[in-house]
Amino acid sequence: MSQASQERVIQPASGWGMLGLTILLYVFTAAGLVWSISNENVPGLIFTVVALLGAVLLSCGFFMLQPNQAAVLLLFGAYQGTARSSGFWWVNPFYWKKKLSLRLHNLAGERLKVNDKTGNPIEIAAIVVWRVADTYAASFDVDNYMSYVETQGESALRHLATQYPYDAWEDETAVSLRANIDEVSHALERELQDRLSKAGVVVEEARLSHLAYAPEIAESMLKRQQAGAIIAARKKIVEGAVGMVQMALEHLKHDQIVELDEERKASMVSNLLVILCGETHAQPVVNTGTLYAG
Repeated sequence: MSQASQERVIQPASGWGMLGLTILLYVFTAAGLVWSISNENVPGLIFTVVALLGAVLLSCGFFMLQPNQAAVLLLFGAYQGTARSSGFWWVNPFYWKKKLSLRLHNLAGERLKVNDKTGNPIEIAAIVVWRVADTYAASFDVDNYMSYVETQGESALRHLATQYPYDAWEDETAVSLRANIDEVSHALERELQDRLSKAGVVVEEARLSHLAYAPEIAESMLKRQQAGAIIAARKKIVEGAVGMVQMALEHLKHDQIVELDEERKASMVSNLLVILCGETHAQPVVNTGTLYAG
């Protein structure tokens, strides 16, 4: 369930102006140090050392951000904001800076062995494209957002596999993992987004990359698929043969080529179906007698 973002985007000061000031301070302290030592001026030496420590402290405030990179800023454990603009910047030297990548990441999941909705063991894997959108949630709402994405990605994929059958054998209109890849992938994307929003992560895309029966049942399921294909093919052949026989009878009747009684029609239908549906070539038998002679 999504929650309100606590991220605060801040614009840090440009680092170039502070860089010039820091360089001048280093030059001043170096000159002051030489002068104080040469003149044995203790107060001047103390002041110069303090100025040098100040220059070192100012140097700790510099940092750089590349495109699609952010820095979470903390002051003694308190969240101060997030810098998102690329460039050379300077902030309070006491800020602790944690950089996060806002680029797209690929999560190529391992092949998981799970049971589908019908209880058949299958192998399934997915590729998830994601990115960090909320730096506060990614930094403070989860312990390690990279590990969180991996764990929740595997959990979501396992849960998804149990919601659908591998193949819709009994109900062809049912959604299955094999026949409805796009719909299943969208369902996976939605579930991942619900889980990963807690870590400030946005799921750009989720797709199944591998889907197969587990090896122990793969051969049996292949035979089942082959049997289903044979039945479907036979059904198509029978439908076509019946249509051709019907067309032949209608032509004979319409053109008045020959008059057939019901018995002869049944015999003709039987012979034509054997010829059209048989796997081997039919051997013709020439009848040299009358129509009713065997």
